[in-house]
Amino acid sequence: MTNTTIYASMIDSYNTLAYTHDYIFGFEYKGTVYAVETDSTVLPMILKLDRASRGQGMCLRFKPTTAQKLFLMTQGAKPLCSACLFNDEVANSKYNRGEIFEKMITESFGQRWEKDNVPFYMGADLETANKSYQIKFDKASFTTEKTLMNIKNKA
Repeated sequence: MTNTTIYASMIDSYNTLAYTHDYIFGFEYKGTVYAVETDSTVLPMILKLDRASRGQGMCLRFKPTTAQKLFLMTQGAKPLCSACLFNDEVANSKYNRGEIFEKMITESFGQRWEKDNVPFYMGADLETANKSYQIKFDKASFTTEKTLMNIKNKA
């Protein structure tokens, strides 16, 4: 299979299995951290196929290029905070960049954040009255080939 075929197949499988198809993506651009609410229709335009860790095959990753960040800006991205504040939060926490972004987004919805490890096919990162969201920050992994196969084999 070509990488293009693997990429399309993984996105299709992910979408079939995902608990929610609504997302909040975060990224840094020119000294500001942005957040954008969107749905799964943008996944083929902003994800990349990358090598997963040993034995996991390939993975889908959110690692936007400048062009992809500019595209997300056209989708309604809003400033969340300065990159300086964000990096200070990360530096003064035991959590990583993705977890800090998830915490900031959850709190911006007036909810208390708690770290969890709910798989993408069993629940969302954020539940509101209207929607359930997966929250992803720059360099986040979505899933691996092995994970997708394991879930399909359990079904």
